[in-house]
Amino acid sequence: MSALKLKKGASSHSAYNLRPTFSDAEERHTLAVIVDNEPGVLARVIGLFSGRGYNIDSLTVAEVDHTGHMSRITIVTTGTPQIIEQIKAQLGRIVVVHDVHDLTVEGRTVERELALLRVTGTGDKRVEALRLADIFRANVVDSTLDSFVFEITGTSEKVDAFADLMRPLGLEEIARTGVAALSRGT
Repeated sequence: MSALKLKKGASSHSAYNLRPTFSDAEERHTLAVIVDNEPGVLARVIGLFSGRGYNIDSLTVAEVDHTGHMSRITIVTTGTPQIIEQIKAQLGRIVVVHDVHDLTVEGRTVERELALLRVTGTGDKRVEALRLADIFRANVVDSTLDSFVFEITGTSEKVDAFADLMRPLGLEEIARTGVAALSRGT
């Protein structure tokens, strides 16, 4: 009888099947890639994505170590957990890549994006654009009699929300930097 109870309470998972199970749901991941700052590096990294049909939602690149000639590429991509693991492994095999960090997995991060938006309008639309900019803490960096250029910094969702509200008020053009991200301190 006790053997029967043990069988009922025993785990149905085999000890031989220790591979992690991945879901098919797509996830958004922010990757920080430290590379040599030399010609062609960005093309190699981008080639990895385009050659395998992976999408890049956001991309920023800047030199972070002038003496060591190192750059940081911040990539926001979407894929299943298997695809994300494959991307990280393939990035790590590129010779000029020194480090690959999946900031999404490593813990809490700070992500920010900068955007400039040109909004044209007169009268009530102009007043409403200024009111919304104040609510979103956007700065006016240029002003003419019929347009404003707003600067906004925040999460991608904040920038999207601000742009959505500016469209009916006369949003003419938008320029975005892409996501910059760092792990939070302990």
